[in-house]
Amino acid sequence: MKTKVIALDFGMKRTGIAISDEMKMIASGLRTVETRNLMQELKKIIEEESVDTLVVGQPKHIDGKPMQLEKNILYFIEDVQALFPSLVIKRIDERFTSKMAFQTMIDSGLKKKQRQNKGLVDEISATIILQNYLQYI
Repeated sequence: MKTKVIALDFGMKRTGIAISDEMKMIASGLRTVETRNLMQELKKIIEEESVDTLVVGQPKHIDGKPMQLEKNILYFIEDVQALFPSLVIKRIDERFTSKMAFQTMIDSGLKKKQRQNKGLVDEISATIILQNYLQYI
């Protein structure tokens, strides 16, 4: 059975979600959800899409030190691992993904009002995180 990879751009308010194709070559934005609803959303996606790997962005400062958010992400990962023991969880440096997402929005011709949609920025960031991961597997 072919499986997919999903990636998260985890935030305290919202989390962007991206998913790969079955060949694990192409990352596509899936959606952005309120982080408080993330676990139930993940359950649905993992069951419906036959996901075997979860990639979670690692927020770091420019100097490489972890950001404050990292503690929350580690708690979240523990919960996911308890619920889905066979799910492979990978981490990838997410520095600059929000800037890259914003630039992608500009490059694709989105109007200023559309670029202010933070949920879309999170979804594109998750897609960039996933695409970065897929390049190395």
